[in-house]
Amino acid sequence: MAVLALHSASTGLNALSTELDVIANNLANVNTTGFKTQRVNFEDLIYQQKKQPGVENANGDHSPAGLQVGLGTQISNTQYNFELGSAVTTGRELDVYIEGDGFFEVQILSEQGGGVGYTRAGNFFTNRDGELVLGNSQGPRVQPGITIPDDAVNISISADGTVAVTNPDGTNSDVGQLQLSTFVNKEGLKSIGGNIYVESDASGPPIQGNPGEGSFGTILQGHLENSNVDPVTELVSLIKTQRAFEMNSQTIQAADEVLQVVGNLRR
Repeated sequence: MAVLALHSASTGLNALSTELDVIANNLANVNTTGFKTQRVNFEDLIYQQKKQPGVENANGDHSPAGLQVGLGTQISNTQYNFELGSAVTTGRELDVYIEGDGFFEVQILSEQGGGVGYTRAGNFFTNRDGELVLGNSQGPRVQPGITIPDDAVNISISADGTVAVTNPDGTNSDVGQLQLSTFVNKEGLKSIGGNIYVESDASGPPIQGNPGEGSFGTILQGHLENSNVDPVTELVSLIKTQRAFEMNSQTIQAADEVLQVVGNLRR
């Protein structure tokens, strides 16, 4: 009956609405430092078995195929694309880019729930205590903590993550070491906003190391990681989603018309 068509089309509209939300978020973050694109994965729902395959008929023959009617679709998950974004030159001393798979570790602010977070964004600042923080002077502190002296003339961050400063007398001093973390399943990380992810049971615990080791990557000072959103790809996906939404709407209209015809036959 057309009732099943109504149900299937309605599940399609719900799922496509979610996909539209994800695409809109991708496009909104096309200029967000270190942002990673999300995509939506769909899965079909349960099937109504009207005739089982292989059933023996009156003549003793077995049907080669059954009769199954699907009941629509749903979102199975959203998946991050952690492909490396391009490096943009800023020339700023506290802007750093990870050429590899690693994440910076930060201490999440209490208003965001506290704990440890991980980020690809390397737009660092110093707070009033000289501590290295993410995003702005009120942002979460980089872990392990690094403090920049007030009288530092110059800040240098090497490929292996060593942070050094030039003192007023012209001498150089190491003040800290940037560390990186990676995960067995990066797609399992949970985003909490502010360019920060937290670990989950799906991601597994962090694997920590220094820049230059294994697949963690190296540090490039004076650069930031662009968002890896491809606007053209997202706009094409937007059009496809819109067309699919329209087709499901038309299915609902067609099913409604069929039900009206059936209702008129009973009068």
